Amino acid sequence: MIKLTPVERSALRAEAHGLKPVVMIGEAGLTPAVMKEVELGLDSHGLIKVRVFGDDREARVAMYDTICEQLDAAPVQHIGKLLVLYRPKKEVVKERSAKTGKGLREVTIVKPSASGTKRPSVTKVMIKGNERVTEGGSIKRAKPRQSSAKKSALGK
Repeated sequence: MIKLTPVERSALRAEAHGLKPVVMIGEAGLTPAVMKEVELGLDSHGLIKVRVFGDDREARVAMYDTICEQLDAAPVQHIGKLLVLYRPKKEVVKERSAKTGKGLREVTIVKPSASGTKRPSVTKVMIKGNERVTEGGSIKRAKPRQSSAKKSALGK
């Protein structure tokens, strides 16, 4: 379990004030699915709120301690049925493909045959970030932003 100083805990409480609960624990309690969701929430957000739908305070405290121990999280705050947990986010390094440049992506276009009895044609093309593939399989560029004639006349 991570230990926080009172100053860190106070700052995290202030940060968590505006958050909405990410995970809700029902009457089934701490199931493996709930633990997985809490872990995913901690991985993606770092600081999360968990709402427990149960009236037994001792059970909520036990859940709070169990979550913190099993997921190596720091207990920040427990008010009523809300639990606030913190764990530093893990740095994820995204690897990029060496063959695609910046903004390019590979798209597979499948066009049915004209008669409908032959195999569809499959082509792989590289498109830029401002291009899209239409339903018919053709590639279109994004249209330039429209500007007002009045505004362009005033700017000159």
